[in-house]
Amino acid sequence: MIYRQAPAEKIVSQVLHPIRHVEEVPAKSFRKLNDTTYIYDLGRNIAGVTKLRIRGAAGTTVRLKHGERLAANGHVDQSNIDAHYRPVGTSDPFQTDIYTLRGTGEEQFMPRFNYKGFQYIEVTSRAPLALNQQSITGYFMHSDVPVAGTVRSSNPVIDKIWYATNNSYLSNLFGYPTDCPQREKNGWTGDAQIAIETGLYGFDGITVYEKWMADHRDEQQPNGVLPAIIPTNGWGYEWANGPDWTSTIAIIPWNIYLFYGDSRILTDCYDNMTRYIDHITALYPTGLTTWGLGDWVPVKSKSPVELTSTCYYYADVVIAARVANILGHKEDHARYTALAAKIQAAFNAKYLDVKTGIYSTGLQTELSTPLFWGLVPDTLKLKVAANLAKRVEADQFHLDVGLLGQKAILSALSENGYADIAYRVAAQETYPSWGWWIRNGATTLYENWNIQAAHDISLNHIMFGEIGAWLYKGIGGIKPDPEKPGFKNVILQPNFVAGLNQFEATHNGPQGTIVSSWKREGRRISYTVVVPANAEATVHLPEVSKRKVYLGRQTVTGQVIQLKAGTYTFLWK
Repeated sequence: MIYRQAPAEKIVSQVLHPIRHVEEVPAKSFRKLNDTTYIYDLGRNIAGVTKLRIRGAAGTTVRLKHGERLAANGHVDQSNIDAHYRPVGTSDPFQTDIYTLRGTGEEQFMPRFNYKGFQYIEVTSRAPLALNQQSITGYFMHSDVPVAGTVRSSNPVIDKIWYATNNSYLSNLFGYPTDCPQREKNGWTGDAQIAIETGLYGFDGITVYEKWMADHRDEQQPNGVLPAIIPTNGWGYEWANGPDWTSTIAIIPWNIYLFYGDSRILTDCYDNMTRYIDHITALYPTGLTTWGLGDWVPVKSKSPVELTSTCYYYADVVIAARVANILGHKEDHARYTALAAKIQAAFNAKYLDVKTGIYSTGLQTELSTPLFWGLVPDTLKLKVAANLAKRVEADQFHLDVGLLGQKAILSALSENGYADIAYRVAAQETYPSWGWWIRNGATTLYENWNIQAAHDISLNHIMFGEIGAWLYKGIGGIKPDPEKPGFKNVILQPNFVAGLNQFEATHNGPQGTIVSSWKREGRRISYTVVVPANAEATVHLPEVSKRKVYLGRQTVTGQVIQLKAGTYTFLWK
């Protein structure tokens, strides 16, 4: 007998939304290649399983091979997702179910203990079979979290991007957030910290994250180190787990607190986040850290790992200082506030040209990441943002970022006076962009901007999913207030971006449903707000050149308005 250490000191129940077959997805089309081979297309990429309905002779073996693409010869092509498949023989095929018929009339088969990522199914048999379009049905599986948000706009591509983002988010929510539903199914921390706001705006997923933060606490080593994937069988403690990835221990609890107003998760994770931060500080006493993967899968330009990882280190320390203040740890609050100032000073001393307002070489990621995470001095924010806008214009309003840069770029622009440019980037339909994926048939988000890439080309990843959150906060303007979390006070800061005529975002928070909806008709713009009961809202009204603002029959003066619960319509004319 071999003894192993228990994974945790306590055995506790998992109180979270269950994984279910949430949606039945009938085959959109099917094709017979020959008497023993059929190809089915669900019309969309999902995580889940298929149900087979079939008749045939006893002993006939049927294989159902699942994949995201078709090869030129019409067969299912798994070459984009089988990079980590280690076959042990024909009895253990990748993403393939094997069923042997009983021969007792119509039979049904659906696996119960696995799931796959796929759009296409190739059904092959040892003997000829007669199948039809109803012989295969897909079932979309994920943690059955309630829907909490909606987005609608006058741009069909934007709506499809939002839909694809939600599909990828849910396809990667199986009791904890994962990276992809076909190739790895791992709880990659980097993907999850990127997508936390997207998830919380769109879905009521607090119980999933509470469970996953407990996994973090279980997996953390005594010195504070966390693995890059959680849960882990031991891999990930020595590679990929720098602050750009494992900042989950700070960023996710903080966002849960902002969206729900529940400080329990801060209490539960406080020792873990501070132990992690203290370990980074011990390793990198100058305030700059090179620990991390960096701007993963960029379009073409790669920013220094030290730049991006230090931004995340700083973000973690700022969060720790805020949490210490909330929990009443005064000495820790002072210590982490001072450490944040030290990191910011060291970062700006190395990377910021004060005269030009350019960080490093002025790439999109190098400018947007410090803006987004708050390292830019207040006196230079406008200059840095202007340089970012110029950089984006020089790149023909296309992305030149990887994982970390895409988290930052849209908000860095829209929060600093360049919402129109952010929208141009978000709504692009040529390479590289989210819209380019949509134009090429995407129903989920991809792992690589380049659809023809030789590797890193899963077609169902959430790592580039920040755009989902940005639609709520960058155009709809719905934001939680750190001073009154849980949307007790809703911050509404909409942007009436050029190129859109209509936009509506809703979010069902703890106090009820929030609505931020605007419409442009000629020169007139109407903006309707719903503030739920037991809440209030701080509305930041956009400036629309040479137009008066009315609320009902009254002229509105001032740019910031405080509202109580109710429904309001502002009019610019």
